[in-house]
Amino acid sequence: MVNTDVMPRLGVWQQAWRLTVAAVVSLPIWLTTLALARKQPGGPDAWILVADPLIALGCLTLLLWRRRWPLTVALTVAVASTASACATGAALLALCSVSTRRRPVEIGAVALAYVIASQVAVGMFPVQGSADVQWWVQVVVPALTAGIAAAAGMAVGARRVEVRSLRERAESAEREQSARAAQARALERNRIAREMHDVLAHRISLVAMQAGVLDHRQDLSADENRVLVRGIAEGSHQALEELREVLGVLRADPGRPEPPQPSLDRIPDLVADARASGLDVRLTDTVTATPPGGVGRTCYRIVQEALTNAAKHAPGAVVQVTLDGTAGGTLDIGVRNGPAPLRTARPPASGFGLLGLGERITLAGGELDHRSTPEGGYVLTARLPWPDGPTHSHEKSA
Repeated sequence: MVNTDVMPRLGVWQQAWRLTVAAVVSLPIWLTTLALARKQPGGPDAWILVADPLIALGCLTLLLWRRRWPLTVALTVAVASTASACATGAALLALCSVSTRRRPVEIGAVALAYVIASQVAVGMFPVQGSADVQWWVQVVVPALTAGIAAAAGMAVGARRVEVRSLRERAESAEREQSARAAQARALERNRIAREMHDVLAHRISLVAMQAGVLDHRQDLSADENRVLVRGIAEGSHQALEELREVLGVLRADPGRPEPPQPSLDRIPDLVADARASGLDVRLTDTVTATPPGGVGRTCYRIVQEALTNAAKHAPGAVVQVTLDGTAGGTLDIGVRNGPAPLRTARPPASGFGLLGLGERITLAGGELDHRSTPEGGYVLTARLPWPDGPTHSHEKSA
């Protein structure tokens, strides 16, 4: 994490050392001008001794605002360097600073102003022997120094752009990672919710249906009452066992393989449990092969959710389960129940079961449809893709 208190101090130090470098660069030029002026009759005047350094100090102070008004400050300092040999370093720093923006028009304008100012300065500070220097030397030297300053500034600007790009890329990657982590947590929560619903809803619904029979049927014999009570006890025990298995999977090490999940071959056992709980279920299975694990597991969960809903909303109704499909085609599942013979209080419905079922089928690339029938029943159909591949015989039991 970046310490925000350090950033202002870091900016001040950066400004200080750059202005110091500009002053150090100007010092030899000013001393050379002063030494040449001493060799002339009358010696150096007050302008070189006093005004020149003061103008340079003003230019260095003006450079503190070069990032807010880069072009204005650079042109002003370049023009001011005409009257001050000591301001040469400040003019070069201003040119270097404006070059970091990498705008050719601005760089050319400031460089031209600097070169012209250097030519005017030769006339303002006449020293012995300056007239003997050829004119092209007086132009090339300032142009060369201006080119070096501009090249250095453009290199710094390119580096800043690269660093900014890398920082933005890192921030973008961090945001994407956070989004992926949040999405993974949401998917994991949904998966846990589906597993908990699939495990508990079916068993608890069957237990609730048996308890409802005990509550509403007063003509049952003692043996029938014992059967229902035993079914409630066994269903509750199985619900606890299955819940313990799910919690064990969730708490297990990530590298440990998950226990085998129920598939198509467990649907007859599912139907048998529903029948033992008092639900009239009839199974028609024309599937002759075993689908892949994911398809079979989704098919099992579809039938399980449909039987759970039938036990909750239509106790005593006839439930018809049909399975049909072949490898290389689709696996079709249909669960239809008629109206409940005896209407009781409407059970609470959360809607999460069908919602989770729809998510499962969507992930498997299938289609889901469920609706009420005109006679008051309910029908649920699903179609799952069955990829062509190695198949095994599918054993059926009534």
